[in-house]
Amino acid sequence: MAEKNQRAIKVVAENRKARFNYAVEDTVEAGIALTGTEVKSLRSGKSTIAESYADTKGGEVWLINANIPEYLQANRFNHEPKRPRKLLLHRKQINKLMGAVEREGMTLIPLKLYFNERGRAKLLLAVAKGKKLHDKRESEKKRDWGREKGRLLRARG
Repeated sequence: MAEKNQRAIKVVAENRKARFNYAVEDTVEAGIALTGTEVKSLRSGKSTIAESYADTKGGEVWLINANIPEYLQANRFNHEPKRPRKLLLHRKQINKLMGAVEREGMTLIPLKLYFNERGRAKLLLAVAKGKKLHDKRESEKKRDWGREKGRLLRARG
């Protein structure tokens, strides 16, 4: 039998500042309802989720303010770049996320937008709490100390 080609996970966009600005409690993988031109634009790898967030409306979870630029080869059938996009989750997951947002004062932050092994667009969504300024300073100190420790250990041999 011939072996099937295994595709690796292709990261399209990553929110690198999210872990610095928020204390991540839990993560959930969600699908995204996209149009054809959005998928083609994502495959070119020019989208941003840095200033985006997720919100719950009417028992559904929506990705707000994510920028997927227009696909250049599409003409009048193109999509709107910053439209709200529905996230595909199970009812149990939606209820859990809604409870965390309403009761505990958490936020839903997208961490990573990627294509999985099957070629489906997925979003890694984090349930997070915003960090205060002193917490950010503390995490910056830890990161700097880790770098310095690595340098010292390499210099020692």
